[in-house]
Amino acid sequence: MITEMAVERVEFTCGRCWHQWSADYDVQQYRDDQGGQWEYFSRDGTPVASPYTPAGAPPCPICGRRWVGRILARRPVPTPPGAAHTPRLKISDTSGHRSERHGARLLGSSAHVQPEPLGPPAEENSSEPRVPR
Repeated sequence: MITEMAVERVEFTCGRCWHQWSADYDVQQYRDDQGGQWEYFSRDGTPVASPYTPAGAPPCPICGRRWVGRILARRPVPTPPGAAHTPRLKISDTSGHRSERHGARLLGSSAHVQPEPLGPPAEENSSEPRVPR
C-alpha cells in the first residue's frame, strides 16, 4: 500500500570539479504485506536507486565522478482517495478520458532552473566562504 508520494528536488555538488546540478525525483513510500516500509524512486518514469545513496548517485555531467545528493525541496502529492471533501471527478469513459495526456510532452526531471554554481573551495587555512561564481 502506498503511504506517501512526493516530488523531491535533489542537489548534487561534485567534490572533484565543484560543478552543481539538480534533478527532480518521484518518490513513493509504501508498506509491504509484512509491514516493512520501502521507498521507490523514479526519474522521468524510469525506476532508479535512491539519489541519497552511493549506488544511486548520478555521474557529474562535467567530470563523471559520482556524489550523493541532498534534498533541496519537496512537494507532497496527495495519495488517493483523499478526504471526502477533496475535489474529484468520476471517470465514466476510461478509454477516452483526457486521452491527450498520453501524447503530452514529458516534464523532464532536469527541466528547471539550475542552482548558481559555487566557486572552488577556499583554502583550508582561509576563513573565506565558498561563494557563487
